[in-house]
Amino acid sequence: MGIVFLGVGLIIFAWFGLGTASGVQTRFGLNPAQGKTFFHLPDVVVPSQGTLFLIAAVCVFVGGYQLAKGFGKRINLVLGVVATLLVFAFLIWAAADGSLSLVGMLQSSVLRSVPIAFAALSGVMCERSGVINIGIEGMLLSGAFTGAVAASVTHNLWIGLLAGAVAGAVLAALLAVLAIRYLVDQIVAGTVINILALGLTSYLSKQYLQQNQALNDPGRFQDIALPVLSKIPFIGPILFDNNIFVYLLLVIVVMMFVGLFYTRWGLRVRAVGEHPRAADTVGIRVLFTRYRNVILGGVIAGIGGAYFTLGAVGRFEEGMSAGRGFIGLAAMIVGRWNPIGALGAALIFGFADSLQVKANILQVSIPNEFLAMLPYLVTILVVSGAAHRVRPPAADGKPYIKD
Repeated sequence: MGIVFLGVGLIIFAWFGLGTASGVQTRFGLNPAQGKTFFHLPDVVVPSQGTLFLIAAVCVFVGGYQLAKGFGKRINLVLGVVATLLVFAFLIWAAADGSLSLVGMLQSSVLRSVPIAFAALSGVMCERSGVINIGIEGMLLSGAFTGAVAASVTHNLWIGLLAGAVAGAVLAALLAVLAIRYLVDQIVAGTVINILALGLTSYLSKQYLQQNQALNDPGRFQDIALPVLSKIPFIGPILFDNNIFVYLLLVIVVMMFVGLFYTRWGLRVRAVGEHPRAADTVGIRVLFTRYRNVILGGVIAGIGGAYFTLGAVGRFEEGMSAGRGFIGLAAMIVGRWNPIGALGAALIFGFADSLQVKANILQVSIPNEFLAMLPYLVTILVVSGAAHRVRPPAADGKPYIKD
């Protein structure tokens, strides 16, 4: 790890530092482009090259200390600090002799993390009861398609949102029957659902939506600025001036966390996911619990899919989930099957997605193809780093046969 820290320092020095003209500054905006807060925060202005050299020196020092003595149990914290410094250095380099709105970028990060977070929460709901849900990607797609069509036909966004949730629940029920009733391998069953959803939505889109645009014009939920909270400087515009999906996400995270760890329902779910045989002996209905949780997970994934069409794009496009379901599973793992941890991990992946978009806008000297890889590369690196330090529920993925 010390060598990694040294390498990061050298990259910042040689690529970012020496690649930035001396005497220029980078300005970071801390206020929203639209809307007002209680008071105006001054922009943060830093000398570009000098700050980059300072960050490089800090990373080299941290790497040397790690090689000489080591940080012990604090290494994860140090790794997070170095990663943050690397991102900050990239932003300074990319926006050198210019400005970058941190508020706007973090707003974009929150929005881009929404479908990932819903996918992660769906995975938590399923896997806490012992069922692996690889089919979340398909549930996102089905929720997006059904939500767009239902909202277009009824001219009601709320009906579209409900239809997206129902579509996710239907596919989840299919997964539950295959995995719980017929004991089909859960990975295979989830993969079948993904293929089914991708093929079916693509076919229906070509046959009907492209021929009749009225079926693919649902509109979008407008942003709702919460009174008082949206006026808090910096934090308010990021968290409390968003559309209904962001608020639904926060509510579901709180409800799931309290439900899983502070209620009898959550205790029974976790018991089924850890030791179903013991849970059965004390009267807990193992199979019913798994069916219920998988379908609830499908509802959550369907809502996340509806975000694409009703909260972001305003129309359905083939394959528009673009792997967010799988990134959501990664967020679930990094978050240790905890709703709050899953949300935090989803925000990291959302930030990586927002970062590549912002880099394109700033026209940095990196090929667009490499920038497009960034969210998926971050997913691989984070999961590979966290995989050996997390433990899934003991019965996760293991079918239960009642005697």
